Amino acid sequence: MALAFHDAAPTNAQMSLLDIYNAYFEVVPATTPALLNEAHRLRYQVYCVENSFEESEANPDGLETDEFDDRSCQSLLVHRATGAVAGTVRLILPDERGSISLPALTVSEALRNHARRAMPRHTTAEISRFSISKNFRRRIEDGRWPAVYEGPAGGEDNRRILPHMTLGLMQAIVSMSIENGITHWSAAVETPLLRLLKRLGIHFHSVGPLVEYHGLRQPVYNSLAELLDGIYGERPDVWDVITKKGRLRAAPAALPLTVAC
Repeated sequence: MALAFHDAAPTNAQMSLLDIYNAYFEVVPATTPALLNEAHRLRYQVYCVENSFEESEANPDGLETDEFDDRSCQSLLVHRATGAVAGTVRLILPDERGSISLPALTVSEALRNHARRAMPRHTTAEISRFSISKNFRRRIEDGRWPAVYEGPAGGEDNRRILPHMTLGLMQAIVSMSIENGITHWSAAVETPLLRLLKRLGIHFHSVGPLVEYHGLRQPVYNSLAELLDGIYGERPDVWDVITKKGRLRAAPAALPLTVAC
């Protein structure tokens, strides 16, 4: 008599990074008033409540907004099982005057000078409001949801979950950039986030000293094409997540990039 065996469900160690990410998270473009409110609500939580980057009094409705939202596109990172919003990110698009009007360039003379020399004015955008909910991470650590990251970062629960959320927001940035014809980014990034990105094979070029911009931050830049090429060479598993296994493709020409978080 033959015995029937049923395959056990794959463990995280047997699944690819892309499979694990897709099992837990998805990127949702904030293209409706309701979804934009979700993005602004999380921004308020991160920028006004969890950190004192912005004044709560200036946002009495609990939605953090500013003058750059009118020329921005935004995305949400959503936890599939619960529908909870785990993160959000915004891409500030160039206006008719070009990228010199981006806020990160106004706080870093070194970044502004580099942009004038080497970054195309009408296809350079700024990555902004890169936000991951601390409350979401706390709920994970309290055991409501399983930690999902098994890999080189290892260790504490927040280090196991954070890479997946970070990769989801990077996927959103790449998607919004390609959709809007953006070839370069610039940014003023917190140094812990830069270290996390480097561990994942995601490298930005630093320029100039730290600047005061919602706390001390490092001005950085890169091109979309160069960034993705570097990730592919160093961490193809990360490249699979950020590009949806190659479905998101940058323009062939290598160009620099602007990010402000």
